Amino acid sequence: MTVLVHFIVMLGMFVVIPLGISLIEGPGLARLRHWWPLAATAGTAALWLPRGPLAVPCAAGYAVATLALAVQAPRRLARTRSLAASEVAVLTALTTPAVAGSALVAERGGYRLFGFDLDILALTVPHFHFAGFAAALIAGLVCRGSGGGRAGRAAALSVPVGTLLVLAGYFVDDWAELAGALVLTAGMWLVGLLTWRDLRTTGPDRTTRALLACSATVLVATMLLALSWALGEATGLPHPSLTWMAATHGLGNALGFALCALLAQRRLRAVQVPVPAPAPGETLARTDGSTTEPDIRTLKERTA
Repeated sequence: MTVLVHFIVMLGMFVVIPLGISLIEGPGLARLRHWWPLAATAGTAALWLPRGPLAVPCAAGYAVATLALAVQAPRRLARTRSLAASEVAVLTALTTPAVAGSALVAERGGYRLFGFDLDILALTVPHFHFAGFAAALIAGLVCRGSGGGRAGRAAALSVPVGTLLVLAGYFVDDWAELAGALVLTAGMWLVGLLTWRDLRTTGPDRTTRALLACSATVLVATMLLALSWALGEATGLPHPSLTWMAATHGLGNALGFALCALLAQRRLRAVQVPVPAPAPGETLARTDGSTTEPDIRTLKERTA
């Protein structure tokens, strides 16, 4: 299991976070993305080195980068002054990798942070790269792409809330974690539904539509596995082992959902073209969730 989890974390460090950052506009993010491969290299070295004095400084280097990313959240909030659902999702995405970075430092140092077992800390690292950063960001982008309606806002809010409830469940009990898993699963399934119904059908090419379809459908199975795990932990009912969860739920969410969805969003961003400035008093959504430029849907309406 350890080797597989390490490769999943490396995917998050080297690909998912830089790809996600490229979809968020804001001062400082481009520079942070430029330096991110160095931080990811340090994080990778920490993963493969034995626990101890050599691994901890490498893990700390990566943790510093995640904290620098988290600092972008209050800066963004001060700039946009928006707590719209899509913005809440983006702010969550910016902050949650710091949880992964902190867990990595503690686990590589053999320190039971808050009393958690080292295995739990090791699994916290991929969880907050994918369920934290990727899922929240994608939920925000899907909210915007689907028009920001009630379902989109529910998805953009329930994914961050579910992720934070799961984190809180670590400190409370297995039943609280199950409640968080229920909220997170509902949000992820809603993201999948909106992706399939609204984004996939309007994809500009076959590759983009296939990526969107994959990201939507894989959530059905992977989140059922997450529910079965949380239910088993809370009730004592039989449930998959950690090794099986890493090979199915973890790998499926990393490759089938997060990577495919972010690649699709990157392709959707690439086909957008410059549009006229909004009319006076008009409030329109950008791809990153801010409200300063028209989105592609408004462009179609204006040129129809």
